[in-house]
Amino acid sequence: MTRLSVNINKIALIRNARGSNLPDLVQVAKDCERFGAQGITVHPRPDERHVRYRDIPLLKEVVQTEFNIEGNPTPEFLKMVLATKPDQCTLVPDAPDALTSDNGWDTIKHKTFLKEVIGSLKAAGVRVSLFINPEGEMLEGAKEVGADRIEFYTGPYAKMYSQDKQQAVLSYKEAAKITNQLGLGINAGHDLNLDNLNYFVQEVEAVLEVSIGHALVCDALYLGLNNTIAQYRRALV
Repeated sequence: MTRLSVNINKIALIRNARGSNLPDLVQVAKDCERFGAQGITVHPRPDERHVRYRDIPLLKEVVQTEFNIEGNPTPEFLKMVLATKPDQCTLVPDAPDALTSDNGWDTIKHKTFLKEVIGSLKAAGVRVSLFINPEGEMLEGAKEVGADRIEFYTGPYAKMYSQDKQQAVLSYKEAAKITNQLGLGINAGHDLNLDNLNYFVQEVEAVLEVSIGHALVCDALYLGLNNTIAQYRRALV
């Protein structure tokens, strides 16, 4: 069964809008786990518009499942991750002003840099996942630089799903075969929701984990957080 990691960035965004501690990010993380989440994901950005760096130690103290920290491996980010030692660090090549992550790593172009970064994280006991487009050459590059897992960027799949779901998932199915042959674990994330999630995990072989935030929080406005997490868990069966 594919595991569900809940990205709580949008909860932090709501909190930050009023300059208070409502909603309480730490309590929400605890509640997500209580409601069935199998991991908590955060993606602190340089402008701290979502999760803030000072949130990280507080979350580390309370998360009982898997703690996954995403982000661009800047010196500040790496210092924080190495101090925190989460279960997993997902490296994402987003620009400082990016609205959201929208592309995977070029593992060939950034080979030397990624090898160094991944080596330091793995030496600290942190599992490393690379945000990747479903392209064979990039997957082979991910293996060469020492990644433990890759996270498929599923934005293009979600965008095409309503038009032609078989075509939308095709490149991911093919890429998953390559990934499994390389001995890398498969994660997935971006724009996955209750409409397109089940089809993706049924069609793409051996997806270990999905990270979902924006859609899940939007659904929770109508369905409630407990019910929403239960529905996402059912979609992963």
